[in-house]
Amino acid sequence: MTQDELKAMVGRAALKYVQPGSIVGVGTGSTVNKFIEALASMKDRIQGAVSSSSASTERLQALGIAVFDANDVGDLAVYVDGADEIDNRGYMIKGGGAALTREKIIAAQSHQFICIADESKLVGVLGRFPLPVEVIPMAAGRVIRQFAAMGGTAQLRCKDGQPLVTDNGQHLLDVTGLTLSEPLRFENEVNQWPGVVTVGVFGHQKASVCLLGTAQGVRTMTF
Repeated sequence: MTQDELKAMVGRAALKYVQPGSIVGVGTGSTVNKFIEALASMKDRIQGAVSSSSASTERLQALGIAVFDANDVGDLAVYVDGADEIDNRGYMIKGGGAALTREKIIAAQSHQFICIADESKLVGVLGRFPLPVEVIPMAAGRVIRQFAAMGGTAQLRCKDGQPLVTDNGQHLLDVTGLTLSEPLRFENEVNQWPGVVTVGVFGHQKASVCLLGTAQGVRTMTF
């Protein structure tokens, strides 16, 4: 199966976690796009969604799925999103699509995080994928130096020759050279650095379930 077919397979598999009559938390990215397409098949049986990005909001609305502001709803039963990396404990690196802050907010608002991914995203130890960190622009240089002191190399993410601006009006750093064997400790530490909005380690908001697309079908991992 192609990677695109694997993504479609896990996107469809996630529908069984969606409760009729509920508002669904929806993430961002190419795998989530497949989930959104699948979710349209039951749009008349749910109230709508809370979305983690402008891009996902546009896709949901184009398919006739209502999108609610996170502040206008209470706790969500389920949040469905992808991952750039996930380990065997359910800890993840996220943020390749530049929506990590809103993704973490909705994950914290949800009782279950359903991670949908193809098997290439499963790793023994987090850190191979460049770690996204959303920062307030004036803090970028200092945060880059703090990562350097830790042994990492942080670079400002750019688009069309200019710093990429997130949906929140901030900048992103991508950090390489780190091995994250203790994701919770690392997340706690970096979250305290002045100027850091969100670090792309999902330790406190780790996956409850991972639906992993493999050539043999969907592998369900529960954490």
